[in-house]
Amino acid sequence: MADLLQVVYKALDDKKAEDIVVLNMKNISLLADYFIICHGNSERQIQAIAREVIDKVEENGFDVKRVEGFDAARWVLIDLNDVVVHIFNKEDRQFYNLERLWGDAPQIEVPIASE
Repeated sequence: MADLLQVVYKALDDKKAEDIVVLNMKNISLLADYFIICHGNSERQIQAIAREVIDKVEENGFDVKRVEGFDAARWVLIDLNDVVVHIFNKEDRQFYNLERLWGDAPQIEVPIASE
């Protein structure tokens, strides 16, 4: 699982996603083991972030189960089975405030290897 988290985190970082938060959902939700939450500053950036995550995940042999919200680019959800990536615009991230909603979930650090 760490490898998938690293692939996703690096893809987010490469496209300058902001305020990346990784929540360990293992004992909290049946939906996924991890939520990764971040935001972009424009529709174009949000779509670029989502494309990068999808491309890198597939390049590394992982499956993308479902993508929702890509065209509207306000809240893109990428379901990777045990990992769910939430890419928001800043206003919607503040409004939905998943970090607070899932406040019992511990935040974890994801080390990324430099190239």
